[in-house]
Amino acid sequence: MQILVLGANGLLGSNVVDTALGRGWEVAGTFHSSRPSFDVPLEQLDLRDENAVKAVLDDYVPDVVCNCAAMTDVDACESSPGTARAINAEAPATIADHCATIDSEFVHVSTDYVFDGTGETPYSEADDPNPVQAYGSSKLAGEQCVLESTATTLVPRLSFVYGVHRADDELRGFPAWVQSRIGRDEPTPLFTDQWVTPSRAGQAAATILDLLETDFRDVVHVASSSCVTPYEFGREISRQTGRGEELLEAGSRADVDRAATRPAYSCLDVTRVEDLLDREQPTIESDLEAIAPWLSLD
Repeated sequence: MQILVLGANGLLGSNVVDTALGRGWEVAGTFHSSRPSFDVPLEQLDLRDENAVKAVLDDYVPDVVCNCAAMTDVDACESSPGTARAINAEAPATIADHCATIDSEFVHVSTDYVFDGTGETPYSEADDPNPVQAYGSSKLAGEQCVLESTATTLVPRLSFVYGVHRADDELRGFPAWVQSRIGRDEPTPLFTDQWVTPSRAGQAAATILDLLETDFRDVVHVASSSCVTPYEFGREISRQTGRGEELLEAGSRADVDRAATRPAYSCLDVTRVEDLLDREQPTIESDLEAIAPWLSLD
């Protein structure tokens, strides 16, 4: 299997590269500004450059193009919605159309932020999206563009992504922030009025590659089976660090002034992916145990 990973220096992209290499796949990647330290062919690429994108795809003609690249800073997207749409919607549309031309399958990674957060039970793939900020709107537009293309397309939606970056072996995301504050004995305020289903990047990467080995191509939710608040997630992280919970403080979304609205509830129903792969998605406890060496402060 030949795979081209767009955004190979991102957290998810680095895990897709690493996981694919571990399976003996032929891997190449692109990066926007910083070249990752992978021993694979790498191309610097701005997804907004349509001609450059087509040229890279034509050079490699992979079996699969996996788009892990995106503008993910939610507040920056709110300030620059045109840029967000160019990267998160218009570029994927171009990639999907060209994948159809060169007969490559296309994986386009999306997000739980396509939902408005007014639900009270995990969102399934059949639920209607209704984003409440520019980031979610741009990602939903990207989904719609690639699904309307003639490319064979898989659209995994992830939530609250974290994990170990496989190019530099560093912990990234929410657990890294919690761990660093606990390590400095700093009070750590965490929301108790937001609910998410965290996606560990390594597990998500493996799941995406597993899905590619099935006949399924459509939207699918790839996350943990645990619908938790950041406070509850932080409590599990603190246990893995070897420290107590005394530094954790209950907080509210209202305590933070941010440019973009976040959905209060964006838990994803993972029944479809569990049925497709005939296995349960991990809990946050088991996902954190998988990266325990990076969490320990002892």
